Amino acid sequence: MKTIRVVAAVIKAENEAGEPIIFATQRGYGDFKGGWEFPGGKIEEGETPQQALKREIMEELDTEISVGELIETVEYDYPTFHLSMDCFWSEIVRGDLVLKEHEAARWLTGTELNDVDWLPADITLIEIIASAI
Repeated sequence: MKTIRVVAAVIKAENEAGEPIIFATQRGYGDFKGGWEFPGGKIEEGETPQQALKREIMEELDTEISVGELIETVEYDYPTFHLSMDCFWSEIVRGDLVLKEHEAARWLTGTELNDVDWLPADITLIEIIASAI
């Protein structure tokens, strides 16, 4: 089975009430169109996961991020490929999270993390994120 290596940003901020919030995006293309995910993408040859994540977020959301600690590497078998996804805590440095490839986006508090229909690989992170924020 083919393995696809990707990176994902768990972008964290605070809402007006001072609660931690996490940025989620809804896929606008492909087999998993409409599913919710953490933004990111494929690692290109010669890139570190952190470099790939900064590039992908700039391309997809026109936003510069700082990449923090690795949360987890998710290994997930989809029907036609194996996904290896390095997931990092991230914060916005500059930009307004402009949706270039996604249908929608939401900022979610810890209690709202289960309010969207996460893609199978991404949902494996929800408990870890909820306990950390």
